[in-house]
Amino acid sequence: MKKLFLLVFVMMLISISPAYGHKLISHDDSHRDFDSALVIPDHKISWAIYENLGVEESKFYTFDAKKGDSFYASIVIPNLEGLEKYSPSLILMNDDLYKGDGPSANIESSVQKFLYEGDYPGNEFYEPFGQVTYWERQEVNTIIPEDGQYFILVLDEKNQSGKYSLAIGTIEDFSGADFFTILPKAWFDTRIFVNDYAGLAIGISILVGIPVMLSLIILRNKIFRR
Repeated sequence: MKKLFLLVFVMMLISISPAYGHKLISHDDSHRDFDSALVIPDHKISWAIYENLGVEESKFYTFDAKKGDSFYASIVIPNLEGLEKYSPSLILMNDDLYKGDGPSANIESSVQKFLYEGDYPGNEFYEPFGQVTYWERQEVNTIIPEDGQYFILVLDEKNQSGKYSLAIGTIEDFSGADFFTILPKAWFDTRIFVNDYAGLAIGISILVGIPVMLSLIILRNKIFRR
């Protein structure tokens, strides 16, 4: 019985702690151009997207915004061997180029490139829910100039491959249902993202072990009642 309570307690911690972070957007890795850009439902809500980026690849994201909206985005790199100097570029643009209209009169309002200009490997921070240490890269804080559709592009101009997490928005927005659906899945996605397969195996064992132990306890009680 004590083991059962311990397993339940661990799962409660997994569900509760991420309420202080981003809501994960899962994807099928198909957002490789403007037409297939991954949709950000609301750029003000705090989202996170885990990505693997290959050599000469680009990832595309899109969202709708109103003039005067504040916009926040950032890139962080998981603290993994080989990624110490990895720093992909982030580009924010409106839909002029996508529609074929060409850059607007004010080129800075059409396309903005954000590069990491700090030292390597960069400042570290520890994310307690995923139990992952990241290196900080560039942050974007800007104001949307016009109503319309916008695109975010992430690419490595040094033609390196690596991993990054893209964060969008600042407003934390978790519902009660998220604690039993999105958040547990996010924990497993995090383990895969940082190649922590041992932790993934432990998590699966916990999920499998809880119903098995409950079933054994119920069966045992039925037997003793006879």
